[in-house]
Amino acid sequence: MKLHDLKPAPGSRKEGFRVGRGIGSGNGKTSGRGHKGQNSRSGGGVRPGFEGGQNPLYRRLPKRGFNNPFRKEYAIVNIDQLNNFAAGTEVTPELLMEQGIVKNPQSGIKILGTGEITVQLSVKASKFSQSAVEKIQAAGGKIEVI
Repeated sequence: MKLHDLKPAPGSRKEGFRVGRGIGSGNGKTSGRGHKGQNSRSGGGVRPGFEGGQNPLYRRLPKRGFNNPFRKEYAIVNIDQLNNFAAGTEVTPELLMEQGIVKNPQSGIKILGTGEITVQLSVKASKFSQSAVEKIQAAGGKIEVI
């Protein structure tokens, strides 16, 4: 097979319907929009969420609490996950992403003290829990807040 032999699977590509091309097409004149009314007009129709004047769902549902738009979402890493690294490694957010331990650190990375750490590491992160600091230092490692 060559590049010029490639073609889409049969039935996967459908040509768009051409409206307003004469009465013989069955979709001429009003172009399938019917006569008059909001949806027949150019730019017509209702906004998303509009329910014809009925109280819309987003207003009917109760709202509780406070959503802080400025909250910081830290990616969580437990110290037992750091045992994968060789002793003496400098663990940075970039390295954690590379290894797949952290997917997408929005506001940074926080190291928590769940589990035990057996290797001596130099760890750089945005935040550390108190127990994580104690365990890393007990294993002979260093921490650095970035």
